[in-house]
Amino acid sequence: MQKIITAAGIGEIDRLTAEQFGIPSLLLMETAAGAALSEITARFPHTTAKRHAIVLCGTGNNGGDGAALARLLWLRRGWQIQIVLFGTIESTRGDARTNFEIARRLSHSAKSFGASKEMLRFDECETRAECEELFDHGDEYDVIVDSLFGTGLNRPLEGLFSYVVERVNLIREERQANDGDRPFVVSLDLPSGLDADKAQPVGANVQADLTVTFTAPKPANALAPAARFGGELVVASVGSPSSLVERAASQLFMIDRSDAFAWLRQTRYQSGSYKKRHGHALVVAGSRGMSGAALLCGEAAMCAGAGLITVATPVSAFTAVSSRSMPEIMTAALAETEQGTVSAQAIEGINKLLERATVLAVGPGLGAPNDEEVRSLVRRLVEHRRTPVVLDADALNALAPWPEELRGSAEHPLILTPHEGEMRRLLGSKNEAEALTADRVSAARDFATKHEIILVLKGERTLIAAPDGRVFVNPTGNAGLGTAGAGDTLTGIITSFIAQTFGLTSEKSDALAAVLAALYVGGVAGDIAAQKYGMRAMIASDVRESLSEAFRQLDPEGEAP
Repeated sequence: MQKIITAAGIGEIDRLTAEQFGIPSLLLMETAAGAALSEITARFPHTTAKRHAIVLCGTGNNGGDGAALARLLWLRRGWQIQIVLFGTIESTRGDARTNFEIARRLSHSAKSFGASKEMLRFDECETRAECEELFDHGDEYDVIVDSLFGTGLNRPLEGLFSYVVERVNLIREERQANDGDRPFVVSLDLPSGLDADKAQPVGANVQADLTVTFTAPKPANALAPAARFGGELVVASVGSPSSLVERAASQLFMIDRSDAFAWLRQTRYQSGSYKKRHGHALVVAGSRGMSGAALLCGEAAMCAGAGLITVATPVSAFTAVSSRSMPEIMTAALAETEQGTVSAQAIEGINKLLERATVLAVGPGLGAPNDEEVRSLVRRLVEHRRTPVVLDADALNALAPWPEELRGSAEHPLILTPHEGEMRRLLGSKNEAEALTADRVSAARDFATKHEIILVLKGERTLIAAPDGRVFVNPTGNAGLGTAGAGDTLTGIITSFIAQTFGLTSEKSDALAAVLAALYVGGVAGDIAAQKYGMRAMIASDVRESLSEAFRQLDPEGEAP
């Protein structure tokens, strides 16, 4: 995983890099430019055609990064480059000024390199009138580099910069409308116009196709909705020692491929393993007319690798569930109310089934969360649990607002998986619900630490909050996962991963690691489904069917026979 660090934290790392390790900031800037060069040229393989890029620079260090990148594109790759400084060199200082002065001198002496002077052009632009012509032929650029503002911005763009951002976005929109692939917009560190520390945009900002951020992701790189403006995110090292990043004061992290791989490797199917070693998941779900949720959850748990799955559902839903489910899944009928929902009397049957279970999932399609029998049953299952418990959908609503006395534990963890509406009901108070809107990270952290639970707050860039105060952002997945049944499928995947974790020896029973891996893998499966069918047409079952390919992508060696 990668630590997400604020602008001030990154500044402190840069300072300590110079003071404690003697690495000058100018070298960090050069390394940043080299990292961006590699990412850009990897997407534009060498051809006989001359590539053309315009690099838009502000007067700060982000602009200095852009000037250094422009020089490298020209010297090392032979690109035709136009550098535009929105200001004057005299208004810049420090390392940024050094790179601007180098770029200006090189542009003046370009002929000495045996090339046309126009191959490296440097312009200073202080007014809108001076820069309007820059964008008249925007479709002629292969790449537009946005290095206007980096982590130092904390207010909306105005005047000339607002105009420049508007024109860049318009050129990109025209490219998309014409189904083109150029110009490709690359932002350095983060799209200009965003406040590095905020999830919410503060005004107009660049919409990038690629963002190359340096040292560590910033909150705006990782948190929605700001993250949607960055396109593909690449985190590049600029030479600061990893020990400084590790010591940075942050409890916010981004899950990455290595987290999923580590869990998959730990729980690999090995010679001599058998079904019970991979856990037994009991799913209590469904009600009259809502059997689909139980099926989706149980089948996702099966396809996600658990050794055994039992779906227990009220009598009215039993025939529909048992006749339509995978033959590998066991089913059981539970006592029900007159409305066809699970009854409080079902507790004895569930407890009997729990004698063989590794994990319990409750909620998908349960129905009637305000019914006292449903509320009583769910509460008793949580209070007297002997396994980890995953709560979703109507099980969450049945316990809303969340009872103060209910707590999770390391031995028998509680995993809650609400979407925003369910989370508001769990919070109960108006003030806490408003806090959720203002700051999802803090709201999730406060709830998880207060109740000692693992909270999966679903939505764009799902958050996973741990009892110890850490919060993790899942970067995988897409808008197509907002379809019916996707939440039931995710609950099945989480339940399955916990079953497999707790099916191993107790020393390896890390519920949080299982949840993080489940979110990442589930998102990858969703991305695979979207590539196959498109986000509009994909359905929850497509995500389940894509799990196999997701596993093989993430751990090809472990999935091979």
